[in-house]
Amino acid sequence: MKGAPVTLQQVARAAGVSPATVSRFRNGSARVSDDKRLAIAAAMEQLAYRAAASMAPGAIADSTNSMAAAPAAPPAGTVPINVRGNMPGNIASTRTIGVLTQSLVSGYFNEAMTGIEDAVKGAGYALLIMSGHWRAAEEAERVEQLIMRRVDGLVILTGNLADRQLLHFSEQVPIVAFGRSLQGARVAGFSLDNYRAACEAMDLLIEQGHRHIAFIGGPDGQEDARARLAGYRDTLARRGIASDPGLVMGGDFQESGGLLAVNRLLDQDRRFTAIFAANDLSAYGARLALYRRGIRVPDDVSLIGFDDLHSSMYTTPPLTTVRQPLYEAGICLGRMMLGMVTRQAVEVDLPALSLVVRESVRRRG
Repeated sequence: MKGAPVTLQQVARAAGVSPATVSRFRNGSARVSDDKRLAIAAAMEQLAYRAAASMAPGAIADSTNSMAAAPAAPPAGTVPINVRGNMPGNIASTRTIGVLTQSLVSGYFNEAMTGIEDAVKGAGYALLIMSGHWRAAEEAERVEQLIMRRVDGLVILTGNLADRQLLHFSEQVPIVAFGRSLQGARVAGFSLDNYRAACEAMDLLIEQGHRHIAFIGGPDGQEDARARLAGYRDTLARRGIASDPGLVMGGDFQESGGLLAVNRLLDQDRRFTAIFAANDLSAYGARLALYRRGIRVPDDVSLIGFDDLHSSMYTTPPLTTVRQPLYEAGICLGRMMLGMVTRQAVEVDLPALSLVVRESVRRRG
C-alpha cells in the first residue's frame, strides 16, 4: 500500500539475504560481509527504508560509503594505476555517475559504458549518460549539464575537450578520463598502448609483403589517433620503408570518413596494396568504397582496422583488427570513479591490446 512502512523482511528479500543479516547490519552486533553490506544498503536506499528510532543517526550513510569502497577485483593486466579519491566530504551524494560518451549508438562506446555500469551498480550508483558527438563545444555543454545535475563524479570517454578544460571541470566534480594521459588533484586518466598495437598491425602487413600501405586517421588532436599514426610512421621507418605522405588520409572515426578517405586515394591515383584504418568504423567505410570501385578485399587490397567491434567478425571478409578490451577498460574506469567518490585508494591493472588476425589480410604476391 502506498505510504506503508517498509519492513525488515522486505529489505532482506530485496537484498537477497536473511532478515537476521539485515538486523546484524543495522545493529552492528556481528560482522556482515562486504557484498551483503553493499546489497543491504542498496536495498534500503531503493525501498526508502528508514531505520528504527534507536538506530544511530547517519549509520546507513556511513555503511553505504564503507561498502562502496570495496569494488570487485580488477581484471588481469600489466599496468597498475593508483587513484586516491578526494571528493569533499561536505557534498551530499546523489548516487549518480555522469558519463560523457561520443555516441549513443556506437558499439565501441556501448562496450565501455557496460563495463562502467557493471563496476558501479553494485555500489548502488546509477549512470547518467550524455553524448558530445566529437564536438568540443557540445562536450563542454554536456559536462556542464551533468555537473548541474549534481552527479557525484564524471567519466569522460575520449572526445575533443582540452586537458585544461577537464582540469577546470574537475574543480567542481571528480573526473576519470579514458584516452587521456592526465593526472590532477581530482582528475585521473589513462590510455591503452595504442602505439605498440599500431606497430604490431603494421608489422603484420609488412611481413605479408606490403610496402605501399595507406593510413586513415582519426580526429585531429585526439590522443589515441595520434598514437596510432605515430605507430604507422615509426614502423615504416624502423623497417626501412619510405613513408609516402600522400598515403596518409585524415578521418573522423566514422564510416563516412573511411569511405571518403579511400575515394580520395583512388581519385588521386595513389598506389597502395593495403590500408590501415585507425578504427573499425573507418575500415567499414573503406571496405564499402573499395567494393564500389570493384576492388576486392583481400585479393587486391588488404585491410586492417582498430577496436575489434563485435560486428567486425561478420564483415565480408571478416576484419583483421586490433582488439581493444573496452568492457574491461570500462570496469577500470568505474573502479577508479568509485575510488574518487568514496575517498578510497584504488589500484587497477590496465588490460592489454591484442591483434586479431582474420581474413581481410593476404600475402602480397
